Amino acid sequence: MNSLHLPVHNPRFDVPKRDPAWHQRLFWITFTLLLLWPLTHTTEFRPSVLFEPENMKISAKFIGSFFPPVLEPDLLARILRETWKTVAIATAGMVLALVIAFPLTILSTRVLSVSAISGKMAALPFAIRQTIRWTLIVLRSIPELVWALVFVRVVGLGPTAGVLAIALTYGGMLGKVYGEILESGETTPTETLLRNGSGRLQAFFYGLLPQNVMELTSYTVYRWECAIRSSVVLGFVGAGGLGQELDNSMKMFNGGEVSTMLIVFILLVAMADAVSAFFRKRLI
Repeated sequence: MNSLHLPVHNPRFDVPKRDPAWHQRLFWITFTLLLLWPLTHTTEFRPSVLFEPENMKISAKFIGSFFPPVLEPDLLARILRETWKTVAIATAGMVLALVIAFPLTILSTRVLSVSAISGKMAALPFAIRQTIRWTLIVLRSIPELVWALVFVRVVGLGPTAGVLAIALTYGGMLGKVYGEILESGETTPTETLLRNGSGRLQAFFYGLLPQNVMELTSYTVYRWECAIRSSVVLGFVGAGGLGQELDNSMKMFNGGEVSTMLIVFILLVAMADAVSAFFRKRLI
């Protein structure tokens, strides 16, 4: 007679009746709500205003003016010219940002300090390094929109103000992130080169750059993509490009022209994203 094989109860496979992490989730949900309440109160954030009948009517009228988009040849030619100018502003600004960021990164990175090889950095190099780091903080702390307003007053309306604004803000951003990338990697080859009499540039190009080039390039391409978006916004303060044309059409209540420019801007951002993705894939 065959014996009956009954399943053996294993307490490890018991399904808990209560989520063991429920109290932790409840804490963070409560903490988030308590944090958001004073923030929304301070900012007077009231989404319900969007759905009031009068505001809904105004929004419907405003959005309705966008259709159909204007496709006149003269307008399209002007938009394409300003779009190319927008890309040129972003690219020229990024090139100048690299010119600013590269020497400041070399001078502010602790790994490339000869006096820090023994352990403690000398007083003068430390002071210089801190001064450069504070310079990077100042550059990136002031938004490119504020820089553009300043340069529009100095050099007048046009792309020059946009290029300079992107160069300063993005120079500070690139310098900070480049330094963090270089200091977070393996530093032994660089320190070995410096101990054997190598200069800073040689230690950078042969020690730090080879192992960090992909991450540095990926971040640079990403920042170029962001610069294209910024260059459109800068046009609203007179820095030229597609943003200035968009601002003029909005002031004239030409919804069809605004719609056309927005479509072109979306395509421009999509193109920049595709170029950025292409370079990232080539780096992997």
